Formats: sequence, structure tokens, C-alpha cells
Amino acid sequence: MNTPTSTASLLTRDSFIELGARERARALLDAGTFRELAGPFDGLQSPWLARQGIVPQSDDGVIVAKGQIDGQPVVVLAIEGAFQGGSLGEVGGAKLAGALELAAEDNRRGVPTRAVLLLETGGVRLQEANLGLAAIADIHAAIVDLRRYQPVVGVIAGQVGCFGGMSIAAGLCTSLVMTQEGRLGLNGPAVIEQEAGIAEYDSRDRPFIWSFTGGAQRVATGFADVYVADDCAALRDAVASELRAPAGATPRSERCREALAALQDYDAGVQPTPAEARRLFVRFHRESDA
Repeated sequence: MNTPTSTASLLTRDSFIELGARERARALLDAGTFRELAGPFDGLQSPWLARQGIVPQSDDGVIVAKGQIDGQPVVVLAIEGAFQGGSLGEVGGAKLAGALELAAEDNRRGVPTRAVLLLETGGVRLQEANLGLAAIADIHAAIVDLRRYQPVVGVIAGQVGCFGGMSIAAGLCTSLVMTQEGRLGLNGPAVIEQEAGIAEYDSRDRPFIWSFTGGAQRVATGFADVYVADDCAALRDAVASELRAPAGATPRSERCREALAALQDYDAGVQPTPAEARRLFVRFHRESDA
């Protein structure tokens, strides 16, 4: 597990989180290799948002970039968290699924294309509910197909986090890289508070939220793999390392029995603490590292 560098180096960092999705993709790829597909000038925007008084975006908030990392072919798929909270609808979801499917086809033709997912998303776009859900299901299937051939690395850097159906996509990735600012969970804090009440989950209590769903906790409990500082060079090094990792480990998504066994000791009538969550999942975490 990597750890962020000391505070003494803060002034020398080149923040990854402060970049837009397109710039994040460019920052990860080898210099001069960035090539965008289905970009904004192709006009692939949602046909549904304008009908509801929402201004669409000409790339539907999803960037598809082909290039190289360490000289090897990669497709980087970046979700723009600043557009509709990174939510996915018909068009953006199709771009993600289609790119992953083409990467798998590359591998079947002997081109070892790998994939990196930059996940800043609340999940399905409510304005396109069923269409978005269908697209996310296609993304899940495409990740499982591609990871048979090459690593699929997910990155959750911040500030939106990764929730909803796309948190399942994160769980299907070969490995996950997270920063301290990133968050990962099936349901977002506001949704949990709405459904279970503020006594169960106060969405305004930021230290509490990050202590359960933030990058440090997710790596410590085995639900993510690499904890890295908010720095472009550090993120790039971490992603490149994960892409070089040999295949063969059992995917996290196929180890549900171990995760369920870890939950057997949990008393649902007692409010858990971050330390208790780490204790419960220490076995799952150690077996993930094995």
C-alpha cells in the first residue's frame, strides 16, 4: 500500500484533483500520445436533458482517450464530475461500455490494450434512469470481459467520489487507486441520511463520512489497493505500476464469500466505528494482498 507524502511536499505537488476529466486523462498518458475519441466536436450529447430544462454537454461528460502508458496501449475513460455530478446516462454510458468492448476486441486480435477508469460519479443519471441503468450494466459486463486479458485499473481521486452502480464497476476493476480525498460507497451520504435518518448517517459530518468511505479506510479494509497523494506524478506512477502487475489474482468481485464471512461478527444493532470496520475486514484485506 502506498501512502501520501509528507506535508512538506505539498507546495511541489501538481494536483490531480483540481484537473478536469480531459486533463486528468492527458496527465496519465505518455506525453504526445493522447488522442480523444467521440469528443465534443462529434456532438454526442444526451437527447433527454434539454427536454427537462438542463443544458446538455457535447461529450455528455465522458472522455475517451487512447494513448500509451510506459509505451503500452491504453484507453483512459474519464468521467467529468463537474457535469451533473458525474452521473451517467444513455450516451456517456454507451461511450464507456463501447470503449471497453473495443479494448477487449483489441486483445482478441493480439493488441494488448489495457484500460484505466477515472471514476468521479454518483452513478446513474436520474433524468435517464432506465437508459442509464442499462448502460451501467453494459459497463459491468465489459469490465469483466476485458479483465480476462489485461488489467482494468480504477482511480477514485475526488471530489465527487464513486457511488451507485458505478461503485459496482469500481469493485469489478482489477485494482483500485484512491487518494485521501476520494470516497467509495454503494449509496452516497445524502441518500443514506434520507432513507435511514440523520442519527444513522449525518451527511454534513465530513470526518465521519471519510472515516468510513475515504481512500485510507477503503485501502485498509481491502476494498481498494493503492493509497496515493493528490499529485499527478504520484497518480501516474501508481496507475503504471498497477498496469504492470501480473495477472492471476482472484478478482475482488469473486471473493464475496470471504467478505460475507467477515460480516458474521458484526452486530447490526450497534453503530460501528472505523476501527471496528477495519477489524472486521482485516482477514478480507490480508487475503486480497496474498
